[in-house]
Amino acid sequence: MARLIAVLVGLGFCLVLLISVITGAANLIREGKPETVEAVFHKHPKHLTLASDGPLGKFNRRQLQRGFQVYKEVCSACHSLKYVAFRNLTDLGYSDAEVKAIADQWAVQTPSVNPETGEPATRKNVPSDRFPHPYPNDVAARAANNNALPPDLSLMTKARHGGAAYVYSILTGYQDQPPALLKKFPGAVTPTGLHYNPYFANLNIAMPPPLVAEGQVTYADGTKSTVNQMAKDIAAFLTWTAEPKMESRHETGLAVMVFLIFFTILTYLAYQNVWAEKKREKAAA
Repeated sequence: MARLIAVLVGLGFCLVLLISVITGAANLIREGKPETVEAVFHKHPKHLTLASDGPLGKFNRRQLQRGFQVYKEVCSACHSLKYVAFRNLTDLGYSDAEVKAIADQWAVQTPSVNPETGEPATRKNVPSDRFPHPYPNDVAARAANNNALPPDLSLMTKARHGGAAYVYSILTGYQDQPPALLKKFPGAVTPTGLHYNPYFANLNIAMPPPLVAEGQVTYADGTKSTVNQMAKDIAAFLTWTAEPKMESRHETGLAVMVFLIFFTILTYLAYQNVWAEKKREKAAA
């Protein structure tokens, strides 16, 4: 009896599920997909070309250094790089002495413990330290950013669809809400404390425009620091933080492809040599 009841319950569940699916499909066909402000006005990332693109791409070290400078002078006030250590900057072309100076002069020190009292303290950074978080904890981060938690940027270009192009588009995409949006969706006014950006998923982002004027960062190599240039450079830098070993991976992949091509040719020639006599015997028979 218990088994029969269980079977009936299962059949009833399947029947209800089938009815729900059929009803939902019928409504979708009859009424169509509901139109939302995000579906209509959200934009895909802009096109961005970097030296690291493609299977043979390589990082532009000068651009990476400029991108690091943008991060240091603009982004580091709110965003962390918890998976990157100061010593990794040698991959960007900085010398050991320069890395040591960068770590020592970094605005935020590394949390530590006072050896005499055992109380929390801070110390100057050393090259082996990872970039310290700009806030002591998430609560403090939210309190300083209108209850929004600034994300860590180490893997940002891997975590977002579009990668570096997404970062570039967000940084250059701030604008006023278009009149067409407010006309079609009167209730979609950007809330106070948020900023309209059509490249952000829900169109309204808590982060104020970080790059606001030409010359905001004075590049050490003399490159003109327009908003567009700074956005490209930080996007390239975050591509490196997300995959610092990309060049080694590309080189390994190229070597593997060359080996596979050579091995395929060698295997084919060996096959022809081994089976040549058998083929002649078969043909003679």
